[in-house]
Amino acid sequence: MIAEVITDVSAHPVDRPFDYIVPERMEAVIERGARVKVPFGNRKVLGFVTAFKDTSDVPVNKLRPVDELLDLEPVLSTEMLELADWMRETTLCFEIDALQVMLPSALRAKYEKVIHIIRAEQLGEEVARFVGSRKTVAVKEFPEPMLPALKRLAKEGAVSIETAIRQRTAVKKERVLVIAGPEQLDHVHALVKKGARRQAELLEWLQSHAGETIPSRDVMEMTGTTRATVRALIEKGAAAEEQVEVYRKPEVGLLPEAAGDPVVLTGEQADAVGRISASADEGREETFLLHGITGSGKTEVYMQVIRRVLEQGKEAIVLVPEISLTPQITSRFKKRFGPLVAVMHSGLSAGEKYDEWRKIQRGEVKVVVGARSAVFAPFRNIGVIILDEEHESSYKQEDSPRYHARDVAIRRAKMHGCPVILGSATPSLESFARAHKGVYTLLSLTERAKQQPLPEVRIVDMREELKNGNRSMFSVELAEAIRDRLEKGEQTVLFLNRRGYSSFVLCRDCGTAVQCPNCDISLTYHRATERLQCHYCGHEEQVPLTCPECGSEHIRFFGTGTQKVQEELHRLLPEARVLRMDVDTTRQKGSHEKLLRQFGEGEADILLGTQMIAKGLDFPNITLVGVLSADTMLRLSDFRAAEKTFQLLTQVSGRAGRHEKEGEVYIQTYAPEHYAVELAKDQAFEPFYGIEMANRKRFSYPPFYYITLIRFSHEDLMTVSDRAQKAVAWLTDKLGPDSLIIGPTASEVARVNNRYRYQCLIKYKKEPKLAGVLTDLVQIYRNTWMKEGLLMSIDMNPSSIS
Repeated sequence: MIAEVITDVSAHPVDRPFDYIVPERMEAVIERGARVKVPFGNRKVLGFVTAFKDTSDVPVNKLRPVDELLDLEPVLSTEMLELADWMRETTLCFEIDALQVMLPSALRAKYEKVIHIIRAEQLGEEVARFVGSRKTVAVKEFPEPMLPALKRLAKEGAVSIETAIRQRTAVKKERVLVIAGPEQLDHVHALVKKGARRQAELLEWLQSHAGETIPSRDVMEMTGTTRATVRALIEKGAAAEEQVEVYRKPEVGLLPEAAGDPVVLTGEQADAVGRISASADEGREETFLLHGITGSGKTEVYMQVIRRVLEQGKEAIVLVPEISLTPQITSRFKKRFGPLVAVMHSGLSAGEKYDEWRKIQRGEVKVVVGARSAVFAPFRNIGVIILDEEHESSYKQEDSPRYHARDVAIRRAKMHGCPVILGSATPSLESFARAHKGVYTLLSLTERAKQQPLPEVRIVDMREELKNGNRSMFSVELAEAIRDRLEKGEQTVLFLNRRGYSSFVLCRDCGTAVQCPNCDISLTYHRATERLQCHYCGHEEQVPLTCPECGSEHIRFFGTGTQKVQEELHRLLPEARVLRMDVDTTRQKGSHEKLLRQFGEGEADILLGTQMIAKGLDFPNITLVGVLSADTMLRLSDFRAAEKTFQLLTQVSGRAGRHEKEGEVYIQTYAPEHYAVELAKDQAFEPFYGIEMANRKRFSYPPFYYITLIRFSHEDLMTVSDRAQKAVAWLTDKLGPDSLIIGPTASEVARVNNRYRYQCLIKYKKEPKLAGVLTDLVQIYRNTWMKEGLLMSIDMNPSSIS
């Protein structure tokens, strides 16, 4: 029996299955999708079994055996192995990368050099004393001066140095007491001496719980006893102590506003639920675009469809784009479906992710709610896959494998014969175009679920504010509206798409902005740490007192960040309680839930934040939303800039007036006449779609053309420029005349971490040769340019080209 194994080595020459002999002892238990340890070169590595066969091109006497089987139950199903093949072809990634992304990090290998003691008598006094009675010791434990002695001992054969493979996270175990039956406890009672008062008290408690299994820690807490007393009764036979596997519990506190019971649906909601459910009942693969204005009750549609799917004994995957959305949507699902819900997102520890994944794999839960990678949840009978806020760019993975969760969801739905729901108030142009063509089924929710009117949106021209002498970041109208809400005891959400204190530090004499020494980008000032930071490479430095270029003392902070807004709010409205929600304030685990709970329970008047607060928030007391600078994204050199601006403004406006109280929105901008700003005022998606589609057609961008972005980087400017030119010349020669190649040009940020960056863009409608040509280009890169230190990445259908 020969197993084909994909090894845990991301390198071009080994991106294929290798053949290994399956030892007889494993033949009855080894399966496709199981992890194994195999010899590879002069070390052992982790691998995944992808197939079995009887013969090999390699002579049998040269095949090496599988060293160890790590899983009796495969961690990857046949469906997942086929999905990995599809991802390798469509994203041009290594197969091992496609397999690894499907698993929690806990199941990935941790490699560690270890010393095995063969002949203890030869170790010498110093090493022997350090090792003690141990047979195996990790190399990293030895002090550095001892390493030459270990090398010598390895040559002499007294020790061997090997690579041990461990799982990154272990199964969590807990001690439990299995309490004996009443008769045995009566027998123990006779053995307890009269003076042993504590044992007698504990025994009495155990008698009231005879035959039960209780965690040891709980027994000690409930009885106020000590470990020694428990041990004494175990020795007398009153109980047995065992180690049992337990799950780590992610902290998912239910937020106060999370609705639990199903609500009466509107006509449009009922129609959407009916049509999606019919598709699920028939086992028909169909993609629905649920286009509903903000507050139209899309989440209730999801939950009613899921209930229908669960009644059929099937499972559901719900994807949300931002970690900050997860606590709110998880609360709602937990209240509705209770213990059937598992949660998977980046805010969990490796151990918590592993335990949630195992619950899913063992069939102990039926619904998974999570971010992008939850699309790989190991369900075996999926009834529906849902992408909430389907337009979000965070559904696209930015490093290898560069998959889009929407594409993976549709692919899995095809394998399971089930519907996919793409929900959004502002769908991506590509999705809306597919719905218009009939590729997707369009379902519209045109009214808010509670019949409330959309909030009144006012556009404030900040150029006029400036002319009138207002240099504050708050317009007069917005400042008055915030004051009004404070007096009424209502809540305000303020949105600014930039964290930190100021965008940059500039010399007013010579015009120099303080740059990152490693990247072609200005450093951002962070007031909390009094440091300048680069958000690309992580470089930090002190704020200069004088200009590094001309020595002038006229150095000032320019631009606006969330920290600066918070300070100005304190000056303007000292009585206001402000919560700030951005990357800096949500680094700690559980901080999203904590901030949202505080706001939901009325502990703050104003929630100030970046993009993470623009979507999904649903609090009854929010009646005012302020967008402090609507222009930030319009200024990006990205063909999606207008689309992203419209989406963001529409989403953030939708946070106001979602319940009984009416809402009001102020959008501050220096470009009030831009169609993305004007049309977001009335959530007028279809007119925006018409204008933007005309622009996309005119300039040959998606959805009229597909695009592929190829990036190059190197420490030497001339090298990266030359290789990019050669790649473009080669592509021009190989691709058809209808494919447009733009570039190579320097990237928008031309240098990051001391590496110069170039890129080229391929636009095409139909290019049957593209996959083959790009695969050949990857071969050239890996065989020659990679050895020169060049990095090249290929992104099919990127979410951004800036």
